[in-house]
Amino acid sequence: MIRDEALDLPVRTALPALEAALDGHGAAVLCAPPGTGKTTLVPLALAERGARVVVAEPRRIAARAAARRMAWLLGEKPGGRVGFTVRGERAVGRDTVVEVVTTGVLLQRLQRDQELSGVDVVMLDECHERHLDADTVAAFLLDVRAALRPELRLLAASATTDAAGWARLLGDAPVVAAEGVAHPVDVVRAPVTRPVRPPHGMRVDPAFLAHVASVVRRALAERSGDVLCFLPGVGEIARVAGMLGEVDATVLQVHGRAPAAVQDAVLGGGAGRRVVLATSVAESSLTVPGVRVVVDSGLAREPRTDHARGLSALTTVRASQAAARQRAGRAGREAPGTVYRCWAEAEDARLPRFPSPEIKVADLAAFALQAACWGDPAATGLALLDPPPAGALAAARSVLSAIGAVDADGRATERGVRMSRLGVHPRLARALLDGARQVGGRRVAEVVALLSEEPPREYGDDLAAAWRAARRGGDAYGARWRAEARRLESSLSGASGHGAVGGTARRGGDAPSATGSGPGSGPAHGKPGAATRGGQAGDDAVAGLVTALAFPERVARARGEQTFLMASGTGAELGEGSRLRSTPWLAVAVADRAATAASARVRLAAVIDEDTARAAASHLLAGDEEVHWQEGDVVARTVDRLGAVELSVRPLKKPDPALVRDALMEGLRREGLGLLHWTREAQELRERLAFVHRVLGPPWPDVADTALLDRAGEWLEPELSRARRRADMARIQAGQALQRLLPWASGDAARLDELAPERIEVPSGSRIRVEYGGEQPVLAVKVQELFGLRETPKVAGVPVLVHLLSPAGRPAAVTADLASFWREGYRAVRAELRGRYPRHPWPEDPATAEPTRHTKARLNR
Repeated sequence: MIRDEALDLPVRTALPALEAALDGHGAAVLCAPPGTGKTTLVPLALAERGARVVVAEPRRIAARAAARRMAWLLGEKPGGRVGFTVRGERAVGRDTVVEVVTTGVLLQRLQRDQELSGVDVVMLDECHERHLDADTVAAFLLDVRAALRPELRLLAASATTDAAGWARLLGDAPVVAAEGVAHPVDVVRAPVTRPVRPPHGMRVDPAFLAHVASVVRRALAERSGDVLCFLPGVGEIARVAGMLGEVDATVLQVHGRAPAAVQDAVLGGGAGRRVVLATSVAESSLTVPGVRVVVDSGLAREPRTDHARGLSALTTVRASQAAARQRAGRAGREAPGTVYRCWAEAEDARLPRFPSPEIKVADLAAFALQAACWGDPAATGLALLDPPPAGALAAARSVLSAIGAVDADGRATERGVRMSRLGVHPRLARALLDGARQVGGRRVAEVVALLSEEPPREYGDDLAAAWRAARRGGDAYGARWRAEARRLESSLSGASGHGAVGGTARRGGDAPSATGSGPGSGPAHGKPGAATRGGQAGDDAVAGLVTALAFPERVARARGEQTFLMASGTGAELGEGSRLRSTPWLAVAVADRAATAASARVRLAAVIDEDTARAAASHLLAGDEEVHWQEGDVVARTVDRLGAVELSVRPLKKPDPALVRDALMEGLRREGLGLLHWTREAQELRERLAFVHRVLGPPWPDVADTALLDRAGEWLEPELSRARRRADMARIQAGQALQRLLPWASGDAARLDELAPERIEVPSGSRIRVEYGGEQPVLAVKVQELFGLRETPKVAGVPVLVHLLSPAGRPAAVTADLASFWREGYRAVRAELRGRYPRHPWPEDPATAEPTRHTKARLNR
C-alpha cells in the first residue's frame, strides 16, 4: 500500500485522465509542475494496475532520489518493488515493478534488447530539459513501438507547459495537465553593483561569486525558511560554500557528484535552518523541502563544441527565462516565498526563452555511434524534435571513422558495437580498448575514469598527478572514481560480444592500436622515454598514452615555455606555475577557449613523447613536399607532419617546377610586381598602355596589377618558368615582357607611338616627355616654348594637361585650355614673372609671339 501522504499529491487528480490516454492512445504527455508527484506517484499508480514501469531520468542523482522516495512511500528500501539502475550502481530485485534508470542506461538496454522484454510502460521524466540521451531514447522507443511492440506505452513527463512538440512527436498524443499548488513568490532584484568580468568557458569572476554569497547572507537576514541558491557548477558551489562559513545555518551542496548521504540530508529535511547550494539539478529533478527563499545567480552550464578546433567542454551561459521561472517556483512550493535574482530586471528580455537543446550544441560522437548501432547512421529515420546539425554530425562520423567504430558507409563495426556498450564517450572507449592491450585493463580503466569525470580543480592540471591524488584521496570524488574504474575494468570483459545490435551493424576491422615505444618507453614526469623498473610503464606514460588515444588531435608540441600547438592546429597555453611547462610534448585532455582568444587554455593534460604522439594519432601523419613563398623568397622543403604539428623539415633539392612557379606567383600576389626589374622606360610603357586601355579599351591590354597577374602566363613566360628564386624574378625585364601584351595580331601595336607618344614636339622645337601616370596626360613645358600655339595638344583625342613652367622650371600655371589661358591667365603670370626673369621674353600677345628656349640676348645674336 502507498502511504497516505501520497494521496494528497496534486497529480493524483490527473491519474484517471492519464490512464485513459495511455489505454486509448498508447502514449501521453504529462505536464505537471515540480513537487506535484509526477515522478513518484504516477509510476506507482501505473504499477498498481499491473504494469511493469521503467522511469528514465536524465541524471543519476535524480534517479536515486526518485527510487528512494517511491520505495519510502511503499514502506520499503530500493531493491524491492521499486529499484534503480545507474552507471556503476544497481538495486533491483525479483519483485521490482518500477525501475528508475538514467537515460544512458536505457539507451544501453535498448541496444541490447530492442523489444524491452517485460516492460509495459516507459516514462521519460523531465523531457523538457532536452538532454541528448533523452531525445535519442524517445526516438528509439518510437521505432520500437512502430516496428516491434505497438502495445508498449510511452509517457513523456514535463515540468513546463511547453508540451506541444512532444505531443506531436508521440503521434498527436493527448496532453494531460496536473495543477500544482503555487504560492506567491516575491521577486527581489539584487544585481551586482560593481563591474565584474562576464563568464567565459568554465570561469566565473570570483567577485561575482562573492556577490552571490552576500545575497545569500542578505536573504538569511531578511527572510525565514531554508535558502536554495542556484549556481552553475560544482566549483562555484564549493567557492560560495567557503564564503558562507560564518552563517548561522547548515550549508549543504547538491550536485550530481554529491555523496548519497548529502543528497539524503538535503531531500529529507532536518532540524535547524539550511542553505542549499545547488546546480540546475534542483530546478525540477529534485524537490528540496523547507525552501522559502531562492537566490538565483542567473548562470547555468551547457555543452559547447568547437568542431573546427576539436574542443568540447561545458561553458557558462545565462540561464533561460524558463529556468528562471522554474528556480523561482521552488520558493513557492510549500508556502509564499521570495526569489532574489542577481541581475537587473532590464536583462530579463535578453535571456533566451528556453535552454538550448543538447542536440544543437553538443558533441555528437556518442549520438552518432548510437544511431549507427541502431541501424540508421545518418539519423534520417529517427523521430527527433530537432534534427542534428549536418556539420556536427559529419564531424562526429569523422571521429568514429578514425577510431574504427564505423565503416566507410557509416555503419557500426564490431569494434564500434563493443565501444557503444562500455558506457563512456567513444573517444574514451577507444582509449580503453586500445590502451588495455598495451598496459593492462586496470590502469587504463583508472585513467579513463579520470577523463570521464574531470577531477576537482585542486588536483591540478597534470593528469598523472591527479591520478596519484585520486588514489590517495578519501574525498567523494575519489570514491566515485574508484567505483567507475572498477566498472570500466569489468566492462572490458563484459563488452566483448561481437556482432551488430539488432543485426544492423556490419563487421569491420579494429582501428590500428597505438604501438611503438609509447608507454613502454614513454615519459616519466618531464623525462620522455623513461619508464619504471621492470619495464612497466610509469604513471605519466600510461596517463599520456590513454589521453593521446582518446584525443589524438590534441597531442601538442611545445613552441615556447608555456605554449603548445595541437595537431588540430589550435594553440594551447598552460596556466602560470604549471608543472607541465617544460615538457616538449603533451596530450591535452581538457581545454577551453574564450571566444576572443587565439589559444585554448589547458586545464588537464598528460606528458607524452613523440613516439606516443605518432602512434596514437597515426591517422594524422603525413609527409608532404612543400614549395611556397615565405619571408620574401621561395622555400622548398620536405615536411613530416602530425596534423598541424611539424615533426621534421628537410630542404627539397629538386622541387617540382610547377610548384616553384606557383610559389613565385604567390610571391607576386603578396609583394606585387615590384619583384620584377622595372626600368624607367618600362614603367612609362606601362603607364602609356594603361592610358590607351582606359581611353580606347580593347584590343589595348589592361595593365593593372590584378590583370597582369591573371595573364602572367602570356607576358612573363618563359622567364617565369625558368625562375627558381626571388633573385631570378629581379632579372626579368618587365618592359620587354610587357611588349608581349601589345595587340600585334591586329596590327594596332604599331600605332602606340601615334596614340600615346612618349614625347610631343612643341613650337620651340623641343621634344617634351608626356607623363601618363595620372588621370590625364601631363605635358610640363616652359611658357616661352609654347608661344604661338593656340590649341592644347592632344593624345588619342584627349587634351593634355599643360603644366606651364617658369624659365627656371618652376610651376607657374596649369591649364587644359591653352587658348583660354593666353586670353585670361597669361597676363597675371607675365606680371609676376617678367620682373623675376627680365632676361627672358614676355610679349604682350603670346599667341602670335615667336616660341623660344633662350633668353632675349641670345635671340638677338
